Amino acid sequence: MPIIEITSLDHSGVEVFGTLTEAQLRNRLEPDKGIFIAESPKVINVALDAGYEPLSLLCERRHITGDAARIIERSGDIPVYTGDRELLASLTGYTLTRGVLCAMRRPVAPSVAQVCGNARRVVVIDGVVDTTNIGAIFRSAAALGIDAVLLTPDSCDPLNRRAVRVSMGSVFLVPWTWTDSSFSGLKKLGFKTAAMALSDNSVSIDEPALRDVEKLAIIMGTEGDGLPQATIDHADYVVRIPMAHNVDSLNVAAAAAVAFWELRAR
Repeated sequence: MPIIEITSLDHSGVEVFGTLTEAQLRNRLEPDKGIFIAESPKVINVALDAGYEPLSLLCERRHITGDAARIIERSGDIPVYTGDRELLASLTGYTLTRGVLCAMRRPVAPSVAQVCGNARRVVVIDGVVDTTNIGAIFRSAAALGIDAVLLTPDSCDPLNRRAVRVSMGSVFLVPWTWTDSSFSGLKKLGFKTAAMALSDNSVSIDEPALRDVEKLAIIMGTEGDGLPQATIDHADYVVRIPMAHNVDSLNVAAAAAVAFWELRAR
């Protein structure tokens, strides 16, 4: 693989690590040409294990024979850009976590049927835009037995650099795709929907009947506005997590972890 020393911010090939916005990396017009950035050796290795295609690396010199050595060995003949730590921080706008970034090919999003065909428990992320919450939800989903993740188009991209890092690479472990807010595809696949919301007709999350549902989609909304009323109205169940000390709700990522565990497939 070529080791390329960069001495300026306008070096050809490094724009993916600095000057391109998340929207430009995602490339909505030509999804097959989209790119995302994975950060830190652990996360990059998880992506490689999952079959994601590396395109180029950016790393500090000391990591070429250190933390990045195994990644470089696995990645084949791709360019490896390196330079002074300060220059790389100026390029990216932040100090590199563990000194390594990898530009990777964004896969074409599969259909809802493809990711949910054999699933029993899925989560629908409806309008959650915070990157930290998205990453945390994916990490809990992977750890607590969620089979697939669906996101409405107004939610944060799971392959956002920060979301990927917060998830510790879990976005590469759980099948996911985009869905419209009607969730009609889920209903056709035999899923019942459980909207996590505080309402007069909600049932407690430990309601025994919920555990017996064969295929359940857990719908999570923003912690500020919550789920749209139409989503709540059309759900098969409206589910609440009982609170103590007059606390009205949990952060959406914390609530998701509770819901995933309590509503897991038995």
